[in-house]
Amino acid sequence: MRAPLAQEWFSVAELVAAQLPGLPNTQRGLSMKADREGWAEPGQKGVWWRDRQGRGGGIEYHLSVLPFEAQARLAVDLSLTSTKTQPSAPSVDAAVEMWSWFERQTDKKKQVARERLEALYAVQQLTDAGVPKTRAAATVADLKGIALSSLYAWERLVHRVPRTDWMPYLAPRHGGHTTRSADLSPEAWDFIVADYLRPERPTVSACYRRLQRAAEAHGWTVPCERTVLRKLQALPAAMVVLARDGRDALKRMYPAQRRDRAALHALQVVNADFHTWDVFVRFPDGSIDRPSMIAWQDIYSGKMLAWRLARHPNKHAVRLAFGDLVERYGIPEDCVLDNGREFASKWITGGTATRYRFKVRDEEPEGLLVQMGVTVHWATPYAGQSKPIERAFRDMAGDIAKHPAFAGAYVGNNPMAKPDNYGSTAVPFDTFLAVLQGEIAAHNSRVGRQGGVCAGRSFDQVFAESYAASAIRKPTLEQRRLWLMAAESRMVDRLTGELELAGNRFWSAKLHELRGTRVVVRFDPDNFRLPVHVYGADGRYIGAVPCIANAGFLNQEDAQTHSRARKQFMRGTAAARDAAQKMTLTQLAAAMPAPEHEPEAPATKVVRIAWGNTARQAQAEPELAEQSETERTLTRANLRFGPWRLVESDE
Repeated sequence: MRAPLAQEWFSVAELVAAQLPGLPNTQRGLSMKADREGWAEPGQKGVWWRDRQGRGGGIEYHLSVLPFEAQARLAVDLSLTSTKTQPSAPSVDAAVEMWSWFERQTDKKKQVARERLEALYAVQQLTDAGVPKTRAAATVADLKGIALSSLYAWERLVHRVPRTDWMPYLAPRHGGHTTRSADLSPEAWDFIVADYLRPERPTVSACYRRLQRAAEAHGWTVPCERTVLRKLQALPAAMVVLARDGRDALKRMYPAQRRDRAALHALQVVNADFHTWDVFVRFPDGSIDRPSMIAWQDIYSGKMLAWRLARHPNKHAVRLAFGDLVERYGIPEDCVLDNGREFASKWITGGTATRYRFKVRDEEPEGLLVQMGVTVHWATPYAGQSKPIERAFRDMAGDIAKHPAFAGAYVGNNPMAKPDNYGSTAVPFDTFLAVLQGEIAAHNSRVGRQGGVCAGRSFDQVFAESYAASAIRKPTLEQRRLWLMAAESRMVDRLTGELELAGNRFWSAKLHELRGTRVVVRFDPDNFRLPVHVYGADGRYIGAVPCIANAGFLNQEDAQTHSRARKQFMRGTAAARDAAQKMTLTQLAAAMPAPEHEPEAPATKVVRIAWGNTARQAQAEPELAEQSETERTLTRANLRFGPWRLVESDE
């Protein structure tokens, strides 16, 4: 009797070394055959193939995947007892992989697997009823019109496989046209990938023509254009979009965040933005331009709460529109703002630590929103999805900008969308304002809204219902002063206590105590003749300070008025001084203590001998007149300090 089976798994090198019939005699040829026939299907791991253990790695194929003649030769060469060696039962992991592979197949392949399964079940039922296996198989093959050999082949596919896992093993293994593509040199592939994945977005044909010229110069192997096209189409779509269309296009491929508004209430969170209308409007001064609108929207309901028109986006319109919002409804808790200059202005959001524009300085006055306790959230730059008001602008751009009253004034939303009657007329400002007011009211009252929490109701209905049941902060008189006034930080004059703002001077006696310090001035930028309101650096309200008007150079009346005001100021100051000085100078002198006598000089114990004699100097003066200058100097020194001697120089 021959020895039992000695080996069931073989590497490609071992099969090539055995020179088996029906198999290529090179490793490359055998690998290509294995790829074509699907020997290494993912779902057949552990059944038809497995990872090779040992140095070098790779995979090994089971004896059952080889042609019959190759199995016979191996049986003889290895002294096998049988040429019908079958693989062991697949493991649980192998069954899971098979079902995962089966799920990725087409419906056509899945239908074929179901038909094969029905045929095998029919044979199994006949066999269980006592019909011989051969007769049962022949009967089923005849009834279903299939070859008997195919039926036996399907049985071999599910041999030793649990009956519950037959379906994926019976699916066809072919993958359509799975022939290997023509060879493409790695250098050529790198070349065309670098050429194709560029922001200039060249066509595949242009890239392929350049590849052909480079391949001819470098000796690269290049297949046909259709093969290269298929390889380029197999690249990840997101990577291609990033390389050819940019980061913004890639960002649009990622689904937007959908935020739940149900947890909010009316006026809890608002957002604002500017929208430039695509309509030519004739302003009161006769100029024609496209007006801009600043609008504040309630995020919970979607209602437009307040809006203002301006020639261009600016901080004044933001302040006034917010004032309308607070006057009409109350103070919101949070707001989402765009990162535009008009919103990042220190008049609006000064003191916000996360402001993206301008420097945040310690002496910077707190802006309108910060003063009123509104938390500012900055929307992501260039991301309209983070501002719900953008959707409202898109709706109104189609409904309002194309209103019949604006016929001939509509300019289109881009230079390529200009109507035929472009620029034929301009809408008067009053007409535009009236139509806009009515259309925004209609926008808020339109029923049938399905977005957010509307559920078929209008924005007005949703807002009113939540507003009535919510705790809303109402503004005080002091807070009204905040949004009606812009804020600037100014230095008080060190001498006079004046404040200078936009070429205007403001003064009050109460500013004398703040000379040389920095204060916050709140004012109406539309009217600098009104008094300004001054706050200390610590936020303490100082008071209203009037404007000092400039007088005419030769205006005698203005000069007299100024003189009277100055005299009144000086008299008032003198009166305050007299009231403060309750002790006269005579009383002050009388209150001083009596002066003390000067003490006598103490006796000295050390006496210094004076050198020289004044009388001798006087007697010697006539003699000095006949001497030279140098001799007179030496004589005087000798008389005063003792004998001196002139030392002659060697020179």
